[in-house]
Amino acid sequence: MAGTRIDISLADDAVQQAIGGLAAAGDDMTPLMREFASYMEARTEERFETETAPGGDPWPPSIRALVEGGQTLTQSARLRQSITSQVTATSVTHGTNVIYAAIHQVGGVIEPVNADFLVFDVPGAGIRRARRVTIPPRPFVGIDDVDLGEFEAIAIDYLADAAGVAP
Repeated sequence: MAGTRIDISLADDAVQQAIGGLAAAGDDMTPLMREFASYMEARTEERFETETAPGGDPWPPSIRALVEGGQTLTQSARLRQSITSQVTATSVTHGTNVIYAAIHQVGGVIEPVNADFLVFDVPGAGIRRARRVTIPPRPFVGIDDVDLGEFEAIAIDYLADAAGVAP
């Protein structure tokens, strides 16, 4: 009994060009990673504008913002302006090196290390002392379902462009 055989040939120039473009795009995805980084920076900026966490939950307002007006996490804008991304051919690192960023991102308790009390100025109430202060989480860096969908769309456009076809 004779066997069955299927031969597939990619002799078509357009197909070969598309596959070549995809192969080249896969070898160095730096342009795609730059697009991801740009998107994440814009989304983080949007979160500072809207004072919302990834997923849309509003941040608890700070006492300063309630008393003096303005926005939570934006008194000096240092944190907001410190957001950066680093890109390689296969990854994006997105965040900040500001030392107090973590307590705002995940929340936590601050206690004195070298004294009995923390001493700080409460807007509208003057100087106060406390044995501990609880900072609620106000996440500003992160990825939610909307972001995942956008990453998918960006990747599809990138690969379509590399293959020379419409997405």
